[in-house]
Amino acid sequence: MNNKKKGKSISYARWGYVFIFPFFLVFAIFQLYPLITTIYYSFFEYFRSGLRFIGPRFVGLANYAEIFKADLPKYMGNTMIMWIAGFIPQIVISLILAAWFTDTRLRIKGKQFFKVVIYMPNLIMASAFAMLIFALFSDGGPINGILMNLGIIQQGHPIRFLASVLGTRSLVALMNFMMWFGNTTIMLMAAVMGIDPALFEAAELDGCNHKQIFFRITLPLIRPLLVYTLITSMIGGLQMFDVPQILTNGKGAPNRTSTTMIMYLNNHLFSKNYGMAGAVSVFLFVLCAIFCIIVYFSFNSETDESITGKHKKIKKGARK
Repeated sequence: MNNKKKGKSISYARWGYVFIFPFFLVFAIFQLYPLITTIYYSFFEYFRSGLRFIGPRFVGLANYAEIFKADLPKYMGNTMIMWIAGFIPQIVISLILAAWFTDTRLRIKGKQFFKVVIYMPNLIMASAFAMLIFALFSDGGPINGILMNLGIIQQGHPIRFLASVLGTRSLVALMNFMMWFGNTTIMLMAAVMGIDPALFEAAELDGCNHKQIFFRITLPLIRPLLVYTLITSMIGGLQMFDVPQILTNGKGAPNRTSTTMIMYLNNHLFSKNYGMAGAVSVFLFVLCAIFCIIVYFSFNSETDESITGKHKKIKKGARK
């Protein structure tokens, strides 16, 4: 009987490969193949001149040398400035809101309503948001109209927000902040709510104030999610395109000070210069990888064992 049962036993291991095969097929067609093709063409001269295509002709690292001779370092600086200007207030405001909403002692009413409100900008398309900001801060927009009515600026002399470097970069940073701080707040709230309440109770019994609890308990224990937030935000910041593209009509005005690396890449793709576009894409991929590795190892220098040891010490203090 045992032999018969063994003979009828079915191996389900192969079904795992059947179910994951569609994913790997789609990944190979729509992600892996384009990635390999992009790297391949980055070493070739391949562009359109009029109605005729030139190449592909192997040129080695000439495309990479050319993008650094051009304005790529400038565009990289523009991208980093606008991302940092939006990310710093985003993470600060999100941490404050997450700490407030998860603090049971504050007894804030209408928490669900506020969560929905702060998350709503994340649901708006970036293109629609950029058009809204463009209409609000244009020379004849409502913002200038309000400032004139209040007497802050003279009639007929509007503030040209989009004609100055500071104004344009500030508006791009403002939009990135408003679109993503709600999502960051929700994630940080989930991280804080996952902390053992006994740790906060033990800290209160030991006489810790709110500042000490936040910096000594909350921040260290939500550090993995902070690292995740920083990495994903950095990748999104380096790939910034739609907001400055629509806000400046693709020109990166004034004087290309708001042109990002993806806008620079899009210009090469629009002109059918596949070799240069491939070189910019590969450089951006390597840059993202380097930054992510640096951030990951910088914020995770402390081992999990030491974190676990501190966690156990605090728990012992709570029990005592």
